[in-house]
Amino acid sequence: MQGVDTRPRQGKVQEIRGLTIRAWLPGATLGEFCSIEPSMPDYAPVPAEVVGFADELAWLAPMAKANGISAGCPVYRTSRGFSIAVGEPLLGTAIDAFGHDLDPRAPRRIGEMVLRAVHGTAPAAIERQRISEPCPLGIRAIDGLLTVGQGQRVAILGEAGAGKSSLLASMLAGAQADVIVLALIGERGREVREWLEDAMSPDTRARTVTVVATSDKSALERVKAAETATCVAEYFRDTGKHVLLMVDSVTRYARARREIGLAVGEPPTRRGFPPSLFAALPELLERAGPGVRGSITGIYTVLVEGDGEADPVAEEVTSIADGHIVLDAQLARRNRFPAIDILRSRSRLMHKVVHDQHGNAAAQVRDLMARYAQVELLIRLGEYAAGTDAQTDAAIQRHEAIESFLCQDMKTISSFSETRSRLMELIA
Repeated sequence: MQGVDTRPRQGKVQEIRGLTIRAWLPGATLGEFCSIEPSMPDYAPVPAEVVGFADELAWLAPMAKANGISAGCPVYRTSRGFSIAVGEPLLGTAIDAFGHDLDPRAPRRIGEMVLRAVHGTAPAAIERQRISEPCPLGIRAIDGLLTVGQGQRVAILGEAGAGKSSLLASMLAGAQADVIVLALIGERGREVREWLEDAMSPDTRARTVTVVATSDKSALERVKAAETATCVAEYFRDTGKHVLLMVDSVTRYARARREIGLAVGEPPTRRGFPPSLFAALPELLERAGPGVRGSITGIYTVLVEGDGEADPVAEEVTSIADGHIVLDAQLARRNRFPAIDILRSRSRLMHKVVHDQHGNAAAQVRDLMARYAQVELLIRLGEYAAGTDAQTDAAIQRHEAIESFLCQDMKTISSFSETRSRLMELIA
């Protein structure tokens, strides 16, 4: 009959190789959600997604451990993509990539929930609102010199130990968004509870949805965690709310995509990443930003490996985002928090969300910092003579005041008005 799918909905496992399962599955479509029935009765069905196919053969990426699966196990198609239930009852909860509560003792959710496809699409470019309002994060160095706008996407770049997660935790405490969605991808299991109990006040927790996929989870689950978090943020944006989406980290998302891509036979490119990653990254990041009504401000951490200039993930995310914050491990080792390298960081939309007076003050402070950086070695060697250059002398005189402005205790939140006042004092 016309309009009725008459293709068989059942297949069978042929082979398991590495991270993927090859199955005879006629009619399978890319991205389709499937269920694999294990041959051993003690194991639960394994959810999987179609990540590739050739004729009637399909490659499946399991969303859980493939224990109990053997050749000949039945595979059932669902003819739908992966969806989760979203709604106001998610606020205050911690869920996995499939929308299940992490805490089995959590109270039953009460309220209206709707099914929403996890793999969404970005709003049409012409329908997006323009970014015109600041998004205070409570960090003086950012709110004063790298102001973020509501709906902006920002990458936080830094090597291991530079303080990316600590900076996110401070932003979490100081953010003034209506809803916060926190994605913890590839984190150590012990850190999840620390995030939930130490990094969030009761008020912050009540308006936060936390999506977790720890490092021991399957590659597909780690990928889905980023997409699920974005899906939840999109739901609240569509209700007219300002959402702060924080993803820690995009690097682990990219590594999980690399595992899947190489397992299905994609050719490796720079640092072993498959070509599909460089299509997936803009798809993921473009889903954030302003919508028709609300907005999603996206904060994405990137672990820079080795020479940051040659890191393909850092390079790609920086080119897509509307700004980047570079963390310097040397500053972190000197116990300066946040360890932001202001001169290497940039907010591309700052001039659109602050008053001219604020923008001019920030530009003057950056100029003073740049002048000091040029003569810092001479000062340490005792080779700089005062009076050589008046502007450089001013930079030296105000260096300590600028450093005091940039340094901030992790537990201290600075209001946007207080930050602006202190910024003006630096150039008075």
